Amino acid sequence: MDIWSKKKRSAVMAKIRSRDTKPEWIVRRYLFSRGYRYCKNVKGLPGTPDIVLRKYGIVIFIHGCFWHGHEVDGTLPCSNNEYWKNKIEKNKQRDERNKEELLKMGWSVMIVWECQLKPAVRRQTLLEIEYHINHAYLKRFRQSAVKSYCLEKKKEAPDMVAEGEVEYRKK
Repeated sequence: MDIWSKKKRSAVMAKIRSRDTKPEWIVRRYLFSRGYRYCKNVKGLPGTPDIVLRKYGIVIFIHGCFWHGHEVDGTLPCSNNEYWKNKIEKNKQRDERNKEELLKMGWSVMIVWECQLKPAVRRQTLLEIEYHINHAYLKRFRQSAVKSYCLEKKKEAPDMVAEGEVEYRKK
């Protein structure tokens, strides 16, 4: 049984934002202050990632623990339990499908949970995000091992760079 009327519940649910939430704001502000430039809520990519770092080939999703069914601290409401269980399970399947599509496209995918941005662990989480961004960048542009090769020496023209001898006509 809900404690509010349908009209009040609808108004409350309508105020829940899907973009520019406080956890997103915390991560974006930190990345910007560290010199990272990004796009936000890119509609052309599967799942509309919250943050896209094109230069680094990374997309970041910032998931709310309730809406995305975090195993650690996501809890289900007591009322209408079956509805919420199905809804959150579908959200988890959609998230996994979007992640797989992004990986196939060559993106590295990071998922940051809302609970990881609580004040007690926020600093550690932000440092880990930066660590993974830097390592993904290095991995992406790491120079492949230099392959050694041998030049075959030709007997007719050793150490010759240009054409063979050319005869010029005399005047």
